[in-house]
Amino acid sequence: MEIECDPIYAKVDELLDMLTKSKSLHILLILHEAGHPLSFTKLKLSVDTSGTTVSRRLNELEKYGLVSREISEATSISYRLTEKSESLAPIIQSMYEWCDMWSQS
Repeated sequence: MEIECDPIYAKVDELLDMLTKSKSLHILLILHEAGHPLSFTKLKLSVDTSGTTVSRRLNELEKYGLVSREISEATSISYRLTEKSESLAPIIQSMYEWCDMWSQS
């Protein structure tokens, strides 16, 4: 008997690959906690990593539809969460709570 794999599992794997890249969750968490768009510089300082890493993650998160880049005025660029990533917030919070609960045992 052959077991069919639900195609949604591939999407879950894709999402987990994105979220487990260095600093991806951290960037999403900072943007979520801020509650408003943040500049690249503020994100870089908050994440405390190289500008290259922050830039790569922001580009990847934007391509995946989790972060939106906003351009205002001539040179002002900021980043915010999309509705798609905001809907992930409770799931990510649950993962943190699960880790906290089981790390104590």
